[in-house]
Amino acid sequence: MDGYGEAEGWRVMKVQEVIMRAMAKRISWLDAAEILGWSPRTLRRWRARYRIRGYDGLFDRRKRRPSPRRVPMETVEKVLGLYRERYEGWNGRHFHEKLREKHGIELSYS
Repeated sequence: MDGYGEAEGWRVMKVQEVIMRAMAKRISWLDAAEILGWSPRTLRRWRARYRIRGYDGLFDRRKRRPSPRRVPMETVEKVLGLYRERYEGWNGRHFHEKLREKHGIELSYS
């Protein structure tokens, strides 16, 4: 569970419980998919991951990778500092223009 939040841990425990109930034939696989809000095909994929990797296979692998477009924290801190020190009260559009023109910081407007 290293690197995952508490909510992800709870989600994994719920998925494991539902899969184990279906494997023990206490509920059908269709009922299990409905309980989890998944399609039967998605449940088959997660069931296969559980059989191969066990409990650890139920963690969402995508959640550990940061976005390739993520702004570095030092840039975020610099922008926040500039806003607080020089541009407090400016609207987003004007502040964005000044970041580009005066400080050479190229970020998307949104």
